[in-house]
Amino acid sequence: MTQRPTARDRMLTSAIALFRERGIDATSFADVIERAEAPRGSIYHHFPGGKTQLAEEATRTAGGLMETLIESSLAQGGPSETLARLIGMFRRQLLDSDFRSGCPVAAGALESGDFAAVREIAGESFTAWEEAIATALAQRGVPAARAESLATTAVTAIEGALLVARAQRSVQALDRVGAELSGLIDTAVDAARR
Repeated sequence: MTQRPTARDRMLTSAIALFRERGIDATSFADVIERAEAPRGSIYHHFPGGKTQLAEEATRTAGGLMETLIESSLAQGGPSETLARLIGMFRRQLLDSDFRSGCPVAAGALESGDFAAVREIAGESFTAWEEAIATALAQRGVPAARAESLATTAVTAIEGALLVARAQRSVQALDRVGAELSGLIDTAVDAARR
């Protein structure tokens, strides 16, 4: 029998989902509590730093989960396959959510006001994703500077395509980015083998 996640874990998971859909500013504690099916007073117990603490932890958690996903996918296949898996995952999430669900880390990066630490955490997450991809490319012989450039291109292109897909209510941008990235990555790896 599986154990039900703690109220704190449910609140973090709920915050991540809500931030993906609405952004941080538009998500209230009441929204998080309702979605998490958590006791009303428990949110301040688990997040005494308020919404800022919740946003920081949710962004850090989401970033870490994506980093783990990237690294485990890279361990099973190459960078091109990993990016295709990520794009496929985001594509399904967009379609399943009727284009409401974006990237929770990007939601943190886009916030203004009192969320400077959240933006910093988002930046650190993007950097970690880039580093994982660049390392995998370098391990396949791609020169370090080219590997870093391709990794930055991949992360920023996917994040941009997610925004465009949501705005256009179409996965076409994501599909096109996926095809272009596959070609770029495969060409770089093939050139490194020669």
